[in-house]
Amino acid sequence: MKYPEFHQQIVTTLLEGKFITQTDDLFYQLKKEEEFYVKFFKSSFGFDLHAQQEFYYLISNETNETTSRNFSIFFSILCFELDKQGKNFIDELNDHEFSLIDFVEIFNHSTWQEVIKINPQLNSEEGLKSIMNQMIRRNIVQQTKSNTYQFTKAYLVFIDFARSLVRSNEKSS
Repeated sequence: MKYPEFHQQIVTTLLEGKFITQTDDLFYQLKKEEEFYVKFFKSSFGFDLHAQQEFYYLISNETNETTSRNFSIFFSILCFELDKQGKNFIDELNDHEFSLIDFVEIFNHSTWQEVIKINPQLNSEEGLKSIMNQMIRRNIVQQTKSNTYQFTKAYLVFIDFARSLVRSNEKSS
C-alpha cells in the first residue's frame, strides 16, 4: 500500500498526543489527505481525528488521561484570573508571551487556591514548569528564545471546558 507523503511523521506525532498546528509543515499534508487520515485512524486505532481550522489532534474514548484534565484546569484558572484582571483572555492567549514568573504570580494570587493546592502541577513553580513542558511536547505552547511561552491555537481545545468551569464558579458565588 502506498501511503501519503510524511505518513510516518504524521502518525507518530498524533499518536504521541501532539497537536499538529498550522506552523508545522505536516499540517498542510494532513489537510490535503484529511479524508484518508480520518479513515486510517478510525480503522487502525479506533481514534477520531479532529480537524480545526488551525490544528489537528486525536481523541480516544478509552483514554483516562490526567494530563488533559490538568491542562483544562490550568486554562480554566488562567482564563478566569485574566478575565478578573479586566483582560480579554482570548486576546492574551493569542498575542501575549508569558514568563514562568507570570504563571507563578497568577496562580499564587488566584481565588482558586483550594483547586491549586491539591494539584501538584499547579501549586509550585516546579509544577508549573512541568505542565508547561508537557504543553510544549504536545504543541500547545511554544517556548521563545527569551524563555517565555506563547500559546499555539491548540489551546482552543481546552477553552470550552475552561468557560464552563468559570461559569459554574460564577453561579455558585
